[in-house]
Amino acid sequence: MLERTNPRAIHSGLASMFDLSQLRCFVTVAEELHFGRAAARLNMTQPPLSRQIQVLEHIIDAPLLERTSRSVRLTPAGRSFLPEARRILKLAESASQVARRIALGKTGSLKIGFTAAAAYGFLPDLIAAARSRLPEVDFSLKEMVSGDQFEALTTGQIDTGLLRPPIARPEFASRRVVAEPLLAAIPKKHPLAAVETVSIKDFDDQPFVMYSPYEARYFHDLLVSMFTRADVLPRYVQHLSQIHSILAMVRAGLGVAIVPEAAASLKIADVKLKPLKLRAPVPVELFMVWRRDHENQLLPSLIEIATEIAAPQLRGD
Repeated sequence: MLERTNPRAIHSGLASMFDLSQLRCFVTVAEELHFGRAAARLNMTQPPLSRQIQVLEHIIDAPLLERTSRSVRLTPAGRSFLPEARRILKLAESASQVARRIALGKTGSLKIGFTAAAAYGFLPDLIAAARSRLPEVDFSLKEMVSGDQFEALTTGQIDTGLLRPPIARPEFASRRVVAEPLLAAIPKKHPLAAVETVSIKDFDDQPFVMYSPYEARYFHDLLVSMFTRADVLPRYVQHLSQIHSILAMVRAGLGVAIVPEAAASLKIADVKLKPLKLRAPVPVELFMVWRRDHENQLLPSLIEIATEIAAPQLRGD
């Protein structure tokens, strides 16, 4: 048989919980050891101050102050309770400050997804600027391929992602942050290493280290489209997903490759990176993407920072 809850018992339990104003009154009296000075500090009169102390003592069921006509002093229970009361007041103030700062977009956490290539250029600049502008924010970075980032955005595992197009989903907003040129990656001893600029035609029938059609679909499809338009057919010797792995195979002499300009920061020995001559420029794009219905108060600040970093590069400054 189920027991019925007594509504009066619930009300009594709630009424027995002291509040912050009572603690503040007690701490002030304990510090002043004088009701008149304590009332003046609290901007109130003595009678309501005395009532607050009496209610607190009733709730705790222990006397906290000894009062005479000439003096006020703490009881043993009061001396024990004082540091705890101060700690509770400090925690309450800290909690309210954190809530206010989160509401203002000044503290909290941001979870950022990124593709491996983003770590070569844009991401370090973004994090450095964001840490300077948002020093109280915790940043959690998650390396993912673009497809996994879309899923992570949907489930809330990340707040924003740095990923490759296309972004044809109405629930997401996006902003282009990188548009960089492609470079030819040539082994040091290859004949093309001696030329100033490599033409797309130079890749015809060359052993070529290609991107994976699955893990690196964006780059794979981009190059296939370029080669098809130029009527060029390289000989694909490997299909890899990571740019640093592709450059390592170029260094080993397995073939040539095409990489985004940011790959130059890797400084792979014995690999020459040459400008790539194309009939029409083909930029490698990176987008910052987020949910339109996001609830993270910090995200607009991060988007603003990303936009400022991206602007000179997108203008070609």
